[in-house]
Amino acid sequence: MRALRLLAVVLFLVSAPTMADDDRDTLATMLDAFLAGASIGDASVHERFWADDLVYTSSAGARTNKAAILESVRGAADTQPDSPAVVYTAEDVDIRLYADMAIVAFRLVATPSDGSEVLYYFNTGTFVARESEWRAVAWQATKIPSP
Repeated sequence: MRALRLLAVVLFLVSAPTMADDDRDTLATMLDAFLAGASIGDASVHERFWADDLVYTSSAGARTNKAAILESVRGAADTQPDSPAVVYTAEDVDIRLYADMAIVAFRLVATPSDGSEVLYYFNTGTFVARESEWRAVAWQATKIPSP
């Protein structure tokens, strides 16, 4: 029995870094897919990315939730041109795992397609793994002032 417990602990320790690396890769891929979809106003990426109980604080200080975000994205879909007005990308992505929670912090780069000033934001999201899927439950965006 002792040998089985020891074997279980060894197997867990050997597999734990792999699971963590897999979760980091999953979250990084989710973030990239979300930003690409958000750039074109794809409501389905918002549906997948945000948890139903999301608390979102915008860079303007407005607090909102998933339902309001989806309503806004779906309403804008009718008025958006074929090409994105702004392309969103992430830089300096820092993903920290805590069992079934993760913090994803990064610098959001908002590049307007019309060539106007590129804007930068610090974003921090808290993710929870529910039913084997990561979802953002809290989000904070802060505009970085232009130099």
